[in-house]
Amino acid sequence: MSTSPLPRRSLLLVLLSACLSATLCAPMAFAQAPIVIKFSHVVAKDTPKGKAAEKFRELAEAATKGRVKVELYPNSTLYKDKEELEALQLGAVQMLAPSLAKFGPLGVKEFELFDLPYVFTDKQALDRVTDGPIGRDLLKKLEAKGILGLAYWDNGFKMMSANRPLHVPADMKGLKMRIQASKVLDEQMRALGANPQVMAFSEVYQALQTGVVDGTENPPSNLYTQKMHEVQKHLTVTNHGYIGYAVIVNKKFWEKLPADIRTQLEGAMREATVYGDKIAQQENDAALDAVKKSGKTVVYVPTDAEKAEWRRALLPVQQKMADRIGKDLIDTVNKTVAAK
Repeated sequence: MSTSPLPRRSLLLVLLSACLSATLCAPMAFAQAPIVIKFSHVVAKDTPKGKAAEKFRELAEAATKGRVKVELYPNSTLYKDKEELEALQLGAVQMLAPSLAKFGPLGVKEFELFDLPYVFTDKQALDRVTDGPIGRDLLKKLEAKGILGLAYWDNGFKMMSANRPLHVPADMKGLKMRIQASKVLDEQMRALGANPQVMAFSEVYQALQTGVVDGTENPPSNLYTQKMHEVQKHLTVTNHGYIGYAVIVNKKFWEKLPADIRTQLEGAMREATVYGDKIAQQENDAALDAVKKSGKTVVYVPTDAEKAEWRRALLPVQQKMADRIGKDLIDTVNKTVAAK
């Protein structure tokens, strides 16, 4: 039995109805698409930061039941040090975890207090600063730059490395040392008689390998995962400075998120922060052990007298940087660190 074609008017009505249905359904389909958070960082996946970022991804996607998708871009695969903050402000990426030293060049010089040598006696003293009013006030200063700070992530204390033994400060004289773009770190290296060289983290291995720079400073986890120990013959456990990160988001992006999504993401961030802080020391201890076992780098632990020499050489940096960071802020930090 054959069917006769629809009259022209009926066919138009069917097509109009289909178009109307598609138009009405389009917003529903769009609403079901996950919110994408591009999370870029410059270190390897198997560092404390890399693992904390992965934990956040898992927790965020589970908490939002798939309404949010977190795309991770480790190891400078998306942006390098100098590019990522601008990319965040422009909205090209939504989340970063830059080292605290990155905010000085951005115009928030107070963050360079974290670069001061020997300012933190231990992790507990550091936590009193980041978890208290000082830490909260610093994050608030980022809002004027279109940035919201969500958390501080730990990565431990730095050690000096080079291709010659570094037992005392005098051994640093004349060395070209890679640093982050921080006036405090620049002054730190000059106080030791070294020549500071600002360089992106992703470029350090090749620079060490080719002799563009002689040495650098890093927590063991960064040094080992970037294979810097393969091109550095000596590593000294100075623990002279600290490297931590601030997890930050584009302010406009964050404030446009549905309130329930923000709450779920904040919860995921709190859990990921606890996890990351817990594993940071374990990862650094394991990395230092792996460096020793590699046989490529001699690891040296200074004597008490040598440690005192390092402190004497570097403590004056606080006074020299007081005008830049703020004397009152440095005094408050010292009091907070000393409190028990």
